[in-house]
Amino acid sequence: MKILNRALIILSIASLTLSGSGTALAATVINLGTAGQFAVLGGSTVTNTGSTTVNGDLGLSPGVSITGFPPGIVNGTQHLTDPVAAQAQADLTTAYNAASGLTSNVTISGDLGGQTLTPGVYNSTSSLGITGTLTLDGQGNPDSIFIFQVGSALTTESGSNVNLINNAQACNIFWQIGSSATLGTNSHFAGSILAFTSITTTTGSSIDGRALARNGAVTL
Repeated sequence: MKILNRALIILSIASLTLSGSGTALAATVINLGTAGQFAVLGGSTVTNTGSTTVNGDLGLSPGVSITGFPPGIVNGTQHLTDPVAAQAQADLTTAYNAASGLTSNVTISGDLGGQTLTPGVYNSTSSLGITGTLTLDGQGNPDSIFIFQVGSALTTESGSNVNLINNAQACNIFWQIGSSATLGTNSHFAGSILAFTSITTTTGSSIDGRALARNGAVTL
């Protein structure tokens, strides 16, 4: 498991239903505040059981247990229930609410695998899955924004991939998850996960973005 954190707002998981005009509304970047410095942020626990590499800070608040480092490696600072982690959780809540409050005119459902999506705000009232490859097309604009509002869980299957083309940037992709996210074995995911409850990554998975959980555990 590897998590990559690249500056500004970044970190390192078959049907599609469209409604409205079929074109996603333009989106603005979600301000993560101090949560943006974290590659991993948990609410109850952060637990690692393998050779995870975290490139960025790792934090926990208000929980009291970070375990598994080592063998995991943190190329950053650990913040265990300190004022820095507490402020990051507060900023994460603000960012989560901002993302969930955005208006979307495109409804998505089911499995996004095999689809190519352009920048905008996408909404699912229930759970989403990714099997195979989801392609996000930045249409030549490195400032293009993708925001996914997921009403329940997000689950990516083993070997799945979020592929970025035409200047799409992981730092400009946000997944607001109403419950929990689970990334499958040997999958590759892109974007910052803002989960209401928990985030679980499995063997061989990677995230180009962030794993930020408000209330539950991050399990690596």
